[in-house]
Amino acid sequence: MQTFQHPRQMREHLDALRHQGHTIALVPTMGALHEGHLRLVDEAARHGDTVLVSIFVNPTQFGPNEDFSRYPRDLESDRAKLQQRGAHLIFAPTPELMYPEGAATRVCVQHLTAHLCGPLRPGHFDGVATVVTQLFHIAGPCTAIFGQKDFQQLAVIRRLVCDLHMPVHIVAHPTVRDSDGLALSSRNAYLSPDERQRALCIPAALQLVHDAFHSGIRTPERLTQCAASHIAPRVDTVDYISLVCPDTLAPLRDDIPPHHSALLAVAVRIGATRLIDNILLNTAPSPVFPRSAPNTKSPRPTSPC
Repeated sequence: MQTFQHPRQMREHLDALRHQGHTIALVPTMGALHEGHLRLVDEAARHGDTVLVSIFVNPTQFGPNEDFSRYPRDLESDRAKLQQRGAHLIFAPTPELMYPEGAATRVCVQHLTAHLCGPLRPGHFDGVATVVTQLFHIAGPCTAIFGQKDFQQLAVIRRLVCDLHMPVHIVAHPTVRDSDGLALSSRNAYLSPDERQRALCIPAALQLVHDAFHSGIRTPERLTQCAASHIAPRVDTVDYISLVCPDTLAPLRDDIPPHHSALLAVAVRIGATRLIDNILLNTAPSPVFPRSAPNTKSPRPTSPC
């Protein structure tokens, strides 16, 4: 497994591999790798014979009061995990190499960032779109794997690839969850034991809404209120609990017709930690999330919406 730091050297190496007939699968990350990231690496191996993992804590997607400085970084631990999982290449640049002095270009994807996290994190998705554009130009033609937990990010990147005619195939991987149902995230490390227990209200509420949707409840207000009633009492701040169109991310107002899909997206704060999660409501069965972990003190939602 080789590690590259300079964008030009990474690009030249990948160009040489493609010239030899190899196919590239890219997994963009910010490091602090957990099982969720490693499942993306496993998926990447099914789409390319050379698996490239980028590790870069991108400063342009953090706001002034967000956790850039304390975001976990452990390249050696990440490298060991990737070695065990069979990755072939690591791209780990510095901010100075990705944003050289005088850098003045930003990429903006409109409309998809008008709701959910967009208004609450000004500039965040511009930073995401900019760094992903850089990574795709460095990687060249490839398949890129992204998790569905960051559904809005996934939608932005799909739009970016389509609009700019990039030679990149996007693969979405289902959200990876811990045994208690909580979506895996590097930020889970910030949670105290009590905070983690409280966070279990999120997957429990998603499951409850899924069950309600499949029982025939299709009114957005009723579905979101169902989620809110189980989440709001157990978290410190609700940023949003929204039912949106999966394609446009615009809020849904009218009853959802049969055979149509909807996305329930949640963003909350527990203590100082911001957590996001979502579930796609459609005709397909959803994974069953544990409604509570052993010994949880959180009330267990069992009633229908």
